[in-house]
Amino acid sequence: MKGARKGVPARPARALLPAGLAVAVLAACGSQGALSQEVVDRARASGAAPDLIYAVELDGYRILEQSAGGVGDEGFGVLYAPEKGAGEPVELRVDRGSFDDDVCASTPVSGGDGRRAARCERDGDGWYRTDGVRQDYTVVRGDHYVRLAAAVGQVGREALRAAVTGARPAVGDGTPAPPPTVVPRGDLPTTGDGAPYNPVGPGS
Repeated sequence: MKGARKGVPARPARALLPAGLAVAVLAACGSQGALSQEVVDRARASGAAPDLIYAVELDGYRILEQSAGGVGDEGFGVLYAPEKGAGEPVELRVDRGSFDDDVCASTPVSGGDGRRAARCERDGDGWYRTDGVRQDYTVVRGDHYVRLAAAVGQVGREALRAAVTGARPAVGDGTPAPPPTVVPRGDLPTTGDGAPYNPVGPGS
C-alpha cells in the first residue's frame, strides 16, 4: 500500500510475496532481526530507498532474507517466519507518505481481502487495525510510515506494537557483498568462436 494524503484511501500495492513463494523460502532465513549488507544492497538495487530499509526484532521469528526487496515506487518489504512450528510469515512494510486517523479507517488491513470491516484504534504512537482475521500496527517516522502485519492469534497485539515501534533503519554492516565466483570451463578453445570442443572418437 502506498502512502496516502489525508482523507484519501491509500492505493494498494502488489503483495510482497505470493503465499507459495513465501513457504518456499522458509529455509532461507537470516538472523532474527539484522539485515546483512548483501540483503541491503539487493533491496536498494530493486528500488527501495535507503532510508526506507528497516528491520525489527520479533521474538520467535527470523528474517526471510530472500523476501527482502523494493515494493512500489521506493518502498521496502520483508517477511519474518516462525522459528519453530507452523505459521504464516509476518510482513514488514515501509512506505513513503502520510498516515492518520482517516487513512487508518479507510484502508483495508494488510493482507486482508478487504471484504471484512476493519476496526481502527489510535494506540500510543501508532495505529492498530484488525478485521478479525488479520491485524497490523503502523507508526509514522518523518515522511514515511512503518507497518507490521500478522494473522490474528499468531502474534499478540503488544508484541506487534513493541516490534514495530522499535523498528530501526537497517544500514547493513558496511561490507560489500562478494562478487559472484566465475567457474572456468576447460572445454572452451582459446581461438575461434568459443564453441565447446567435443572431439569425436571411439566411444564418443
